[in-house]
Amino acid sequence: MSAVEHRYELRSRVERYAGRIFTVVTDEVSMPGGGTATRDYARHVGAVAVVALDDAGQVVLVRQYRQPVGRHLWELPAGLMDVDGEDLPVAAARELAEEADLTAGRWDLLVDVHTSPGFSDEVVRVFLARELAEVPVGQRHERHDEEADLQIVRIDLDEAVGMVLAGEVTNGPCVAGLLAAARARDAGWSVLRRADTPLHR
Repeated sequence: MSAVEHRYELRSRVERYAGRIFTVVTDEVSMPGGGTATRDYARHVGAVAVVALDDAGQVVLVRQYRQPVGRHLWELPAGLMDVDGEDLPVAAARELAEEADLTAGRWDLLVDVHTSPGFSDEVVRVFLARELAEVPVGQRHERHDEEADLQIVRIDLDEAVGMVLAGEVTNGPCVAGLLAAARARDAGWSVLRRADTPLHR
């Protein structure tokens, strides 16, 4: 038996800031008991991330500087859903090539992550990429800004999970992706979803 959930209806929306990646809004929303409340949050374009796993069981991690936290973080190859009409597996393949100089022959869906639902609607779709191959040197993406400083490493998946549990990996999609990949591997990959599974935002 399930409880009847209150239907939170949007009464009004005021846009406070509009940028390329996110917009900040204030929503007035109906609350249980008949009142309303305002909620400020960022409406985000969303992102994709990739757990790239090679035949030796190693995962590709990148170390990138993030200004909001003021330091370098271990992350997965990832990027924004900012190309109109681009299918998400295609976006993931583009990011894997741009950030890790890799292509993949097999793609599956691992997890979807609402990164900070208290103040943002950002969702990150995390894919599993296998059957990896190097992008030829002459065809590699030229990296700029923070990406010019990227460090790319391959680490055994279990060692990467150990880094999560030790607090060395704190990027949310990376944490979720690594744990999900280890669980999926231990289940013989039977829990994976199709890469083209529709995304529910």
